[in-house]
Amino acid sequence: MGRLARCAVIVALPLALAGCFGSDGDRPTLMGGTQAGGPQPFPDNFRSDTLALMRTYLNNPVGVRDASMAEPVQREVGGRQFYVSCLHFTPRETDGSYKAMRERAVIFVNGRADRVVDRTSDLCAGAVYAPFPELEKMTR
Repeated sequence: MGRLARCAVIVALPLALAGCFGSDGDRPTLMGGTQAGGPQPFPDNFRSDTLALMRTYLNNPVGVRDASMAEPVQREVGGRQFYVSCLHFTPRETDGSYKAMRERAVIFVNGRADRVVDRTSDLCAGAVYAPFPELEKMTR
């Protein structure tokens, strides 16, 4: 490869990477400032969105036991109101055993699952759980 071509690649590579990691205008996040402002719509597809997010969140989504989920309710997160759904489940550990039940909260932004939160004491206080067998049936 010629020197000019190498220089062009060196200049173009950071621009291409910046395009990959730039913000997605129609997908605001909690850090998005005013993008996520305003009243939040109820997440109509909260069960399927939660499954998709948990499939990427869990290292091994196979073999989850005792799964239950609470309906989304509005909670204050970072000074704004978002819909939050809480989960209880027991994941399979890397050695194949099962240990303690875990509680996680899924935060929805603009009606879509945005992130999973580990610290759930305030977010999940008073949550009413119902069985969530779809989480137990996940595959890789």
